[in-house]
Amino acid sequence: MSSPAPQHDFSLRALNTFGIEARAQAYLPVDGADTLRAVRADATLAALPRLVLGGGSNLLLTQDFAGLVLHMRGAGIEVVGEDEDFTYVRAAAGENWHGFVQWTLAQGLSGLENLSLIPGSVGAAPIQNIGAYGIELKDRFHELRAFDFAAGEVLTLDRAACRFGYRDSVFKHELRDRAVVLDVTFALPKRWQPNANYADVAQALQEKGFSDAAQASARDIADAVIAIRTRKLPDPAKIGNAGSFFKNPIVSAQQRDALLAQHIGLVSYRQDDGSYKLAAGWLIDRCGWKGKTMGAAGVYEKQALVLVNHGGASGADIAQLAKAIQDDVMLKFGVALEPEPVFI
Repeated sequence: MSSPAPQHDFSLRALNTFGIEARAQAYLPVDGADTLRAVRADATLAALPRLVLGGGSNLLLTQDFAGLVLHMRGAGIEVVGEDEDFTYVRAAAGENWHGFVQWTLAQGLSGLENLSLIPGSVGAAPIQNIGAYGIELKDRFHELRAFDFAAGEVLTLDRAACRFGYRDSVFKHELRDRAVVLDVTFALPKRWQPNANYADVAQALQEKGFSDAAQASARDIADAVIAIRTRKLPDPAKIGNAGSFFKNPIVSAQQRDALLAQHIGLVSYRQDDGSYKLAAGWLIDRCGWKGKTMGAAGVYEKQALVLVNHGGASGADIAQLAKAIQDDVMLKFGVALEPEPVFI
């Protein structure tokens, strides 16, 4: 097995959606498990800290990376089976997530439409258990394959093994820095029902002439979600950002009721366990941050949940802004905000 030849002192600016300049000590594109086996077999490369990079949309680079960046570039989408209930579709880790969703819709396969236009790659999606407009990745997940650096083997993990939670999975815990996702298989339902439970989606469908959301197709739902996200969120190609920067905090029913008594209009969503998810964007907006800037870092004027790089901001600048917002929300509401992106 020949040793891979990484590039050194490699700029990561084009590989993160914030558009922040940071450099990697070593950089290596990865198209499959064989490249990862070769890295593991090379004593010099195996000794380096590793950063696995997909679309770079869930990342805040606060400094140069003194290690090896593994950039997942594997491509390919295929239907791998079906049964009475589901069609099973496998996509390689390096596939663009939105492109993959569009591919499923073009094949007449429904189930991922609410997750349209989420930036990033297929391989990163289960790590974060991405979700939007009433659907999470775990709801459509079947299994994935990942390379285990500890064992040097390819693992197959089902939904239970991935331990999905809200923007969480086993890849943020026991398998962090150990497993690299190679491909993901989804179970897309044959008896599909549209999910228009979110008011924004229902309203967008009404504007398109649907008096009853149940009449909408998966393509209609996808178009509605794309229109909403395009209206609310900045295009990373035009203004650097990582989408929603903070998770929506989960609080007890008692804390939610106490907040509601003090803050009329508090936006919250009841969870299956009786807790409540609060709208982080609403909390940040009520603290007056929407549209504000700190140097070249700022809060998007159309959506308080999105932090942006107006040009030339460093990762430290974005992190400083995020900390100021967290402090304000804690002071006003007594609620802790947790960032979604990984800080490097």
